[in-house]
Amino acid sequence: MDMRKLVGRNLARLRQAQRLTQEELAMRSGFSQQYLSDVERGLKNPTIITLYEIALALSVSHVALVEPDGMVNEMAPQPKRRRAAGASRIK
Repeated sequence: MDMRKLVGRNLARLRQAQRLTQEELAMRSGFSQQYLSDVERGLKNPTIITLYEIALALSVSHVALVEPDGMVNEMAPQPKRRRAAGASRIK
């Protein structure tokens, strides 16, 4: 799992849920709009303190920024499925 992309997806989702622009969040958080954009795109690796400060600006728990969102990382190998014993193949 690419944590940078996960944090970015969560940040964008939480920001948009509050109908905030990146510029508005920049004003609240003290981080530049460009930095927030880079975080949302998974290009930056923010520190835990940065995540905490962004979370404060969004009035959410810092945990909300790192919670798994259910999206599977397309680069991660997928587990192979095995058929149950005695199961036949459909042809």
